[in-house]
Amino acid sequence: MTTANDWQTEYKSMVSSAEKAVEYIKSGYRVFVGTGCAQPETLVDALVKRGGALIDTEIVHLLTLGHAPYAVEELSKSFRVNSFFISKNVRHVIQEGLGDYTPIFLSDIPRLFSSGQLPLDVALVQVTPPDERGMCSLGISVDIVKSAVANAKYVIAQVNPQMPRTAGNSSVSVYDLDVLVPSDVPLIEVPIEEENEVSRQIGEYVAALVEDGSTIEFGIGEIPQAVVPFLKGKKHLGIHTEMFTDAIIDLVESGVVDGSRKSIDKGKIVASFCMGTRKLYDYIDGNELFSFHPTEYVNDPFIIGSGHKQVAINVALEVDLTGQVCADSLGKRFYSGIGGQVDFNRGAARSEGGKCIIAMPSTAKDGTISRIKAILDEGAGVVTTRGDVHYVVTEYGVAYLHGKSVQERAIALISIAHPKFRAELTREAVAARYLRPDHAAIEGKIVVGPKEYNSVHIMDDGTMISFRAMHPTDEPRLTDLIHTLSKETMYYRFMHQMKTVERKEIQNFVYVNHRTDVAIVATLPEAHGDEIVAIGRYYLDQSTNKAELAFVVRDDWQNQGIGSALFRHLSLIAIRNGISGFTAEVLRENIAMQAVINKSEFTVTSKPSGNVYSFNIRF
Repeated sequence: MTTANDWQTEYKSMVSSAEKAVEYIKSGYRVFVGTGCAQPETLVDALVKRGGALIDTEIVHLLTLGHAPYAVEELSKSFRVNSFFISKNVRHVIQEGLGDYTPIFLSDIPRLFSSGQLPLDVALVQVTPPDERGMCSLGISVDIVKSAVANAKYVIAQVNPQMPRTAGNSSVSVYDLDVLVPSDVPLIEVPIEEENEVSRQIGEYVAALVEDGSTIEFGIGEIPQAVVPFLKGKKHLGIHTEMFTDAIIDLVESGVVDGSRKSIDKGKIVASFCMGTRKLYDYIDGNELFSFHPTEYVNDPFIIGSGHKQVAINVALEVDLTGQVCADSLGKRFYSGIGGQVDFNRGAARSEGGKCIIAMPSTAKDGTISRIKAILDEGAGVVTTRGDVHYVVTEYGVAYLHGKSVQERAIALISIAHPKFRAELTREAVAARYLRPDHAAIEGKIVVGPKEYNSVHIMDDGTMISFRAMHPTDEPRLTDLIHTLSKETMYYRFMHQMKTVERKEIQNFVYVNHRTDVAIVATLPEAHGDEIVAIGRYYLDQSTNKAELAFVVRDDWQNQGIGSALFRHLSLIAIRNGISGFTAEVLRENIAMQAVINKSEFTVTSKPSGNVYSFNIRF
């Protein structure tokens, strides 16, 4: 029986020093280097030391962390980097044209190796010592490494007892390796970055989209990890993700993640690699809860889509007003990669009850530029197409784009852009013909109401009505509501007979500042989005510090208490804003509106004038 202490004796003929092992590598070879925190640094260092004897040796890898000593200008004739995902340690040589970037879906990379389209001469990987069956675990990075091992002509393995042994489809036979290089060294560690206020706000908005029983994918970066603290109140979450960090430990320990509602790999946390600290590596070592699989399984959109309520959370560098998502370049400069964004985005879109989310801060370069653009920067690469995008989230809110027109998309995205860029984006959208010319009148008026304006009202029959601030994207919903109103309701609201409401009037309802002009909608959740059943609004007269009140309830929802609930909600908002009271002009025939006001808890006086009652409501 082989043990961790005597494996070198058992496989003595395969054991070598790193320096001796890399002598196999010749000029012109294509050499694969293992992924992420499992980069075999001992082997990489040995390879670089003999760089003077090599010419045009191609280094192929996915994301690698730690140092990349081959990615320097002085060794550019010896080593040429070809990366599927650009990490910080090789970004400079690629942006300077001394290395290559191969844009490709993560799920497609293994097929490059197996088909012979990108043949590998050598693979440098890191594994655990072989167990009694002669099986070595790929540990924290299975991803495309397993395919590289299976398809490379020659495999050199750095055998490290500090590598955790992970469960799942994560092992390779010692006989699938050609050389074993003992190397007892610490693994690369990546501590969790402390989130800033912007990331935390984005994380809160994203977490609000996650329902109990969902299965989650966390993309790479600070923002997906910032979602984790806001998931603490959820129940029965599952994980199917290409990667995870230390943040997952709290979700497991708190009982939030149990995988009990997963429809595939029930009860298992499925991933292809992880990046973290020694705490994480010790936690997953021999832990059967975690199941590591190759990329061709984890990132397969059809497998992802067969799961129930799959939520994909990924990041972007910029998004244009039609919904095109750039995630791998800054203009013409390649920055990161496609990674698994498209795999999981399309998989989640196929999933029953699934959601695909793109998240990003609203600005870059210390707030000097908007990440939401009328037109993508010249050279910017589209990773997720406008046809694939569903949710876009910034610290200013959530825009749902799927199935929406270009005009609706533009308004939704402008509303979650940083406020200082909204007027400019509106002008550019009108100029680009994304918005009708009459939208020029709303320039500078696209304002999102504060989340503190949100509330719920439970009706006597148990129906839940949501109250929220009027949103810039509500224009078509408001138009639909007005078309459903009876002539009598229209007369009561506008106090004169009218056949229709002009678009300009509708825009005046929608585009409000939420300070002196507040509009609240009562909504019901529908599959296609919120359905508006009532609107309450006040307009502040700053000379009197009183606000004129008006609201309308759809005919089929009248006399069910919605008007009274709207009145109370608007009153609370007005009181918080320091307003001293309401005024209202109500037709004599509008008995229902009079009853709502007279039954309130406030001091109410009224004065008739012709066919109108003038109400004065003092808080």
